[in-house]
Amino acid sequence: MSTATPLDDSMLVENKYFPGDIAWVLVSTALVWLMIPGVGFFYSGMARSKNALSLILLCVLCGAVVTIQWFIIGYSLTFSTNGNGFIGNVDHAFFRNLKGNPSFASQRIPDILYAVYQGMFASVTPALAIGAAAERARVVPLLIFVFVWTTLVYDVIASWSWSEKGWYAQLGGLDFAGGTPVHITSGAAALAYCIKLGKRHGHGTDEFKPHNVANVILGTTMLWFGWFGFNGGSANAANIRAIMALTSSNLAASVGGITWMLIDYRLERKLSALGFCSGAVAGLVCVTPGSGYINVPSAIAFGIVGGTSCNFAVKLKHLLDFDDALDVFAVHGVGGICGNILTGIFAQKEVAALGGQVIQGGWLDGHWVQILYQLADSCAGLAYSFCVTYMILFIMDKIPGLHLRVDIEAEEQGIDDTELGELAYYHVDRLAGLLNSNYLNNSTNTAATMTNINSGKLPIQQGTNQYILS
Repeated sequence: MSTATPLDDSMLVENKYFPGDIAWVLVSTALVWLMIPGVGFFYSGMARSKNALSLILLCVLCGAVVTIQWFIIGYSLTFSTNGNGFIGNVDHAFFRNLKGNPSFASQRIPDILYAVYQGMFASVTPALAIGAAAERARVVPLLIFVFVWTTLVYDVIASWSWSEKGWYAQLGGLDFAGGTPVHITSGAAALAYCIKLGKRHGHGTDEFKPHNVANVILGTTMLWFGWFGFNGGSANAANIRAIMALTSSNLAASVGGITWMLIDYRLERKLSALGFCSGAVAGLVCVTPGSGYINVPSAIAFGIVGGTSCNFAVKLKHLLDFDDALDVFAVHGVGGICGNILTGIFAQKEVAALGGQVIQGGWLDGHWVQILYQLADSCAGLAYSFCVTYMILFIMDKIPGLHLRVDIEAEEQGIDDTELGELAYYHVDRLAGLLNSNYLNNSTNTAATMTNINSGKLPIQQGTNQYILS
């Protein structure tokens, strides 16, 4: 007589899925989440010290705000199967009807896992965009903007690119991991945000240098590591295609970083750590849409083009005279466009087939019209994101209490102090307060001051921004 436990419905559902695929997508979800603080550290290091803490916090808060939005309505608007070619509906609001269903993206993983994984993409996208508003944007209006923007911009563009009925997916467009929904969209939003806010006080006269390149390197390594889940996880399975995407991403990042650094060396005769980091991110951005469609050697072209085009785009902003504080449009907007076009050239049927997807390929497979599809998507995403973002910001700025920009005094004091009431580097601000005071009048006082700084004997004078000797 058998003593086996009868299978109930939940156990039958569980047996539909493949544990290896579930494990890989779970790991990829965690890797993509790591990119959120990675963006924060990257941006923090590039900004001035008085704004360092706010940029790290804002990126983490973006993740929190979008996680809530994604649960309430975002996933449903993006991926519900009964939507139209532009946007979904509310069938899956509050993650309804997800637990026991296989994902439309892969029958081998449950829909709830795919929802959480895609939520990480939605979370990191506005975190990328806010870099353009660094050092002058108010925190609370920015967070409200993130919720509204994710609903009206990201969800729409991701739906037309990745949902079953999206017009771009139906057209035959190829975007493996977010060239348009993540990078072009965030780049265009960043451009609109920095134009609406205007330039930072002192822009064009003061030289704004990164205050902590070590933070930039830390952020870059976190992003690079997380990108393995970003691109590799987009295969939605633990298969050869995921390995190809991961390998291509790593190669493109390496080539992009060295390309950017060599361009800067040609001009300045210095090997720039900041240049390598920027180039590595540019290479990763560029390869994102094509990583699961290209053979690994093609990633070299993505790295070279990404590093070169984004490097020159950074310089172009000075000619166009707008203040994209952390070069978001130059790296993510331009890098995403270049990546989409290159995908139209280098995408190959044999690589997509490794994951069971049938495509016509790109130019290398004789399907030259694919480049036009990629251009159409790039232009549509750029235009839609820029226009809707600017409209959101314009309306918000007219609402009492939601004005977007801090006043000049707050900007000069720093967003950390005025908006958060906390500082990333108390010892630096202690020193700055002393250097701006009349205390340092001779070398004796200077030596005494430095001794007290090193011993931590310079407490903050409560109620002011000045620092005094105890």
